[in-house]
Amino acid sequence: MTALNETVANGLAAYYQYVAEHLHKWVDPLSNEQFWKKPYPYGNSVGHLVLHLTGNLSYYLGRRVAETGYVRDRDSEFGDPHPPQKEEALEAFDKAIAMVVETIQAQREEDWGKAYTAEREPEARNRFQIFVRCAGHAYHHVGQIIYLSRELARA
Repeated sequence: MTALNETVANGLAAYYQYVAEHLHKWVDPLSNEQFWKKPYPYGNSVGHLVLHLTGNLSYYLGRRVAETGYVRDRDSEFGDPHPPQKEEALEAFDKAIAMVVETIQAQREEDWGKAYTAEREPEARNRFQIFVRCAGHAYHHVGQIIYLSRELARA
């Protein structure tokens, strides 16, 4: 790995690990009931946001870059009437983060600029862009999770 490639890969991998650590900081103290509770009549539960992040990473980076074969059902990420237990959802999220980190570390210098396309993702034109966009998307939802977790703690 060249110095620049190593810097990019290590920086991105560390950021995804940071996102996961922050998510766990706020989600781990919640009960299973709190995890799935919507504190407002609108919006999502923490659990549904975790499912959404797992699906997002598993599809955009897993299927489209790592070629995992993942099949995404985006609608169920937000509306599954029988969602998994909190521990199962978090385990799937952690596996998605591990897959992302492994995929980042496997990129060679010439891989970052490879053409990229995916359903519902017209902006990312190469692999580097999709890794950055997914990182931003993930932390956006972690921000929502922080807010919801604080609201649930007050209830």
